Amino acid sequence: MPSPPVDRGAGPGVIRVRPGGAAAHTGRMDLALLGWDGALAGQFASWSDAGHRPGRVISGHRGGDLVATEAGELLAQATGRLRHLAGPSVAGLPAVGDWVALRDDRIHAVLPRRTAVTRRMPGTHAGEQVLAANVDLVVVVVAPGRDANPRRVERLLALAWESGAQPVVVLGRADLCPDWGTDVATELAALAAVAPGVRVLALSCYTGQGVDEIAAMVAPGRTAVLLGSSGVGKSTLVNRLAGRDLLATGEIRVDGKGRHTTSTRQLVVLAGGGMVIDTPGLRELGLWTGGAGTAAAFDDVEALAAECRFDDCRHRTEPGCAVLQALEDGRLPADRFAAWEKLQRELAWAERRADPLAAANRRRHIRALSKSVRANKLHRGRD
Repeated sequence: MPSPPVDRGAGPGVIRVRPGGAAAHTGRMDLALLGWDGALAGQFASWSDAGHRPGRVISGHRGGDLVATEAGELLAQATGRLRHLAGPSVAGLPAVGDWVALRDDRIHAVLPRRTAVTRRMPGTHAGEQVLAANVDLVVVVVAPGRDANPRRVERLLALAWESGAQPVVVLGRADLCPDWGTDVATELAALAAVAPGVRVLALSCYTGQGVDEIAAMVAPGRTAVLLGSSGVGKSTLVNRLAGRDLLATGEIRVDGKGRHTTSTRQLVVLAGGGMVIDTPGLRELGLWTGGAGTAAAFDDVEALAAECRFDDCRHRTEPGCAVLQALEDGRLPADRFAAWEKLQRELAWAERRADPLAAANRRRHIRALSKSVRANKLHRGRD
């Protein structure tokens, strides 16, 4: 069955398909193609009564956000009030995938998000950054070789689980496996070992392997987001799913690193009815507060920790520690436990930065502890 006609002038990365297969030359958009449903209409009722119209953010730019509405696409900016309510946190501002309330070319509100893929702001910032909102599927794409590092995959999965969406791990560019001195089965087994409970599959956009499986997951009305490094095949996958070249693509370098080809996050509506959000390559994967995603990504470690004799077990020297026993008998790899501990420390740090009161209490505790140490030293010196 041929794909419905599409409008190539539909704006950056977006395919418009009018119901019935007719090309959308009028520039109007059926919001149902973007996932609009009765639940969203109910949430939007008060805004509709106040004269606003709904739209979905399909890409972000320095001059504003490109929003798809029933009347077509427009570049809109958040109002001063919305920015004031968001405060210093960019997480309160519109992100790709968000449903928003518009009047003219101003975004007055962001509707509550069903799911959100977030990370800690890159660099020294401690704020939260929303990579994609209202997604149903998080596709973690890695390439053969060093990009499939278990520790990086664990972090990506922690981000995916924390979002509330369903993760899947894809070995992109599987046709490169012979060039990396390994085979697909070996790579998939290594990925499955650090992705308990997650579907893992191989993908080659050149041979077609795995494309149909992913297309079946992105059913009409569902939104997927692609996460991974540059050069792992994310944009190529979008083009294959769309059935045409919409996004620029790049090859992976000889050192295993990829070249940036996607410069901004953007939502693409596929001819089959599903949606995909392509993202630039992620170099920094700092976790934000929460911890549910880490618990899900390390459910094997969490299950062992639940069996410890003491609820506050630190898994050091405590008697009856199930984690220590699993480390000793080899059921739990030491490097996986070390990765879990590292992420726990990182989450604790992020939570302290996010909660000024907790940070102040911690500083007071450190000052009191320092005074106690100095007093003990002085007392011992007098003795």
